[in-house]
Amino acid sequence: MKEAMLYEKLERNVVRCGLCSHRCTIQDGKTGVCLVRRNEGGTLYSLVYGQLQAQNIDPIEKKPLFHYYPGTLSFSIATAGCNFRCSFCQNWSLSQGPREYARVDGRYTTPEEVVSAAERSRCRTIAYTYSEPTICFEYAYDIMSLAKQRGIDNVFVTNGYMTREMLELVRPYLGAMNIDLKCFRDETYRKVIKGRLQPVLDSIRNAKEMGYWLEVTTLLVPGMNDSDTEVREIAEFIASTGSEIPWHISAFHPDYKMRDRERTPVELIRKAIDIGREAGLRYVFAGNLPGDPTESTRCYQCGEMLIERYGFTVTNFCIRDGKCPKCGAEIDGVGLEKLGRG
Repeated sequence: MKEAMLYEKLERNVVRCGLCSHRCTIQDGKTGVCLVRRNEGGTLYSLVYGQLQAQNIDPIEKKPLFHYYPGTLSFSIATAGCNFRCSFCQNWSLSQGPREYARVDGRYTTPEEVVSAAERSRCRTIAYTYSEPTICFEYAYDIMSLAKQRGIDNVFVTNGYMTREMLELVRPYLGAMNIDLKCFRDETYRKVIKGRLQPVLDSIRNAKEMGYWLEVTTLLVPGMNDSDTEVREIAEFIASTGSEIPWHISAFHPDYKMRDRERTPVELIRKAIDIGREAGLRYVFAGNLPGDPTESTRCYQCGEMLIERYGFTVTNFCIRDGKCPKCGAEIDGVGLEKLGRG
């Protein structure tokens, strides 16, 4: 176990965690909502420090981050656990492992070993992904600070339920985030996801204000968040935060505790993409639809094809010095001067 960061000690050995927006008040001998942070005698500990349960080399496009060093590799890692309980989770065996299997342990791996492996693999970034990275913050923080010293950037794929304090603490080391905006109804967040909407909206605005490169993903679940009204509200919120923020609209497939509905129809994804563009978003993409033309980046000004993709693979890259070669429009993103390699 490792002593936690971002918590305060209260009376009678009670602690309050300040890492995520649940801000759990935790009695002695108990864990927070995430089940991976425990109070022992008035000291809060992380139970997942160094306990890797997943480690892969992925294209950065798989995160998905489409405008952050496109064409590069990302060393992708995860520990167990999540501070949400989404009944539609598509990676539930990892995120809900502590709840379903009472298991938090993995293969012990030091921050140095993670960074060295990323270097050997010629990865441009380390991604904290698959499960919720906020709740393994101490481990991620140590890896990120070391990676930054070695010239490796760091990215979070997150549900956005972190506190502003956490975002401020990690700012020197974290370059980009993809935040899930799962719906635009607080009732759905409370009933289906076991959280609240407003803290996620706050994180999106805070991340933009702090200068992180930000992309947003919404899993479009039939019957849950797919009405034209709700999709438009999501799109308008993102656009009001920044029209340059890429929005990924991903297709749902039945999983975990939500097997009572069909996969998201392709026409619903395409309709949502149209709504996003009408709201003023420059870059709106389909997710989980390999080969769909809306996976690719076109110039928001003239429509020129700029980054052609098939699934998570960049098949053609036409941006020149960060600009559209046809009309000269500045294309938003980081590392767009040329297609990355390795």
